[in-house]
Amino acid sequence: MSDSSIHALAGAAGGIVAMTATYPLIFLSTRAAVETKSEPKAVLDIIKREGLVGLYSGLDSSLLGIAVTNGVYYYFYERTREALLRSKSSKALTTLESMLTGLIAGSATTIISNPIWVVQTSQAVRTLSSDSSVQVKKLGFFESAKNIIAKDGVGAFWRGIGPALVLVINPIIQYTVFEQLKNFLIARRTARLRASGAKATNVVLSDWDFFLLGALSKLAATSFTYPYIVVKSRFQAGNTKYKSSLEALLTIIKEEGVEGLYKGIGSKIVQSVLTAAILFAGQRRIFEVTKSAVAPLLAAK
Repeated sequence: MSDSSIHALAGAAGGIVAMTATYPLIFLSTRAAVETKSEPKAVLDIIKREGLVGLYSGLDSSLLGIAVTNGVYYYFYERTREALLRSKSSKALTTLESMLTGLIAGSATTIISNPIWVVQTSQAVRTLSSDSSVQVKKLGFFESAKNIIAKDGVGAFWRGIGPALVLVINPIIQYTVFEQLKNFLIARRTARLRASGAKATNVVLSDWDFFLLGALSKLAATSFTYPYIVVKSRFQAGNTKYKSSLEALLTIIKEEGVEGLYKGIGSKIVQSVLTAAILFAGQRRIFEVTKSAVAPLLAAK
């Protein structure tokens, strides 16, 4: 098993843990982003209408989505990263190389995983505009998928692919910021060790380092790209009001004000930062444990 495959497996497992821990925040931010009224339904309203379990509507597709997304992303990211590093003497990627790596991995991931996120969004907003006196049946992943096909055809699984591809810039920003912060931290600690006269200058970052770097990099990425996250959510929910991403942005500003582009950003920022922090720390640890477990098996062969 190659390092890229182990990274993909670790990324998928880490993503599932992070998604499970933070899903209610994803649900709330998706609801808020899709709601076009001035007052999105509050947490207590949702709990009153749908119970606590209502905050987990779409969790099954989200876990599948995050496993596929992270698995594919880490695989392509690490393969591209390894190829770039083999072609140069340095052991660190430049900012431009980090962005190129993120672009390749992000584009592949978006195209492959978009159908899953369309289903998740459909599940999350299914009861959004329903009459509170009417009990709406919640659908599982496959039921929701069949419902989408019956209503809008197979092509509906790629609703929002335009803004989703634009949002490839999100992981590009995230992983570029992460790589550069990591390089800066390693260089700074290495310089300190050399200045102190220490013989060993091989700096190893801790789980806490990866947790903080993951949080900071995701904070930067989500803050910058959130308006397009709102647009993507509305397209994936089946909103046919807008003909293009640009028209969606302009219409939202006209009808809801600039604040309409940032609906749900509070819960999204908290969720994204926590998810990224848990993912980066967890993925690294799972990668090390998996590699150490696989190494003896490969040696035996």
